Amino acid sequence: MAEHSTPPAILIAGLDVTLGGRRVIDGLSLRVERGEMIGLVGASGSGKTVLLRTMLGLLPKSAGQVEILGLKLDAATPAEVRAIGRRCGAMFQQGALFSSLNVRENVEFPMREYLDGSERLFREVALAKLRMVGLDATDAEKMPAELSGGMVKRVALARALALDPDIVFLDEPTSGLDPIAAGDFDALIRDLHNMLGLTLFMITHDLETLNAVCDRVAALYEGRIIADGPMSALLASPHPWLRAYFQGGRGAAIQWAR
Repeated sequence: MAEHSTPPAILIAGLDVTLGGRRVIDGLSLRVERGEMIGLVGASGSGKTVLLRTMLGLLPKSAGQVEILGLKLDAATPAEVRAIGRRCGAMFQQGALFSSLNVRENVEFPMREYLDGSERLFREVALAKLRMVGLDATDAEKMPAELSGGMVKRVALARALALDPDIVFLDEPTSGLDPIAAGDFDALIRDLHNMLGLTLFMITHDLETLNAVCDRVAALYEGRIIADGPMSALLASPHPWLRAYFQGGRGAAIQWAR
């Protein structure tokens, strides 16, 4: 086995998560290297979002270990956990923007939580992040209710990038978008990865996004990772669920990257 001189971006070992008496995550282990773009797939209710929220510390685990950027979260002090929080950005499903804040204020929110700075600094950084995702100053004062679905996604991504994170977690980033808007968002994610050297951990049901963006895929089934590797490895898997997912219905129409 190859040795790694640098701690991975994410290391999960033997993770169990139980909710309502049901074990949703069952002995799951996964390693994500820095700079990787990994996609997590699985059937609805398979535990993808539960895994993401556990990694972010939003749900408790029953057993196992989660390590982010070399820090074992169980052994970390509150100050260390907060420091790691600054280095991670998250874009949740449907954007999860604060409806009472305008676009600029939504992007400024993480800065106000973690940083000491002037109003002018927060404003300038927020506008820079909005430009980074293809929006401009005329959009900054709009309220979330005034935005299209694609704009909501871009604002949520700008907020995830507000603190210049090392890792960005994306939960169904193209859900609800039409094919053109979804393709544009895929291209934006790729460009930001190339420009910023981000580690991207993406949950997606969008097979086109998976094919266009991710250079590695992990498949979650009944609480465990059943396949993990390049697309060619998943396409070659004999597992019935994987064959149905990637080669049946919509999957059969995609010219998969191999």
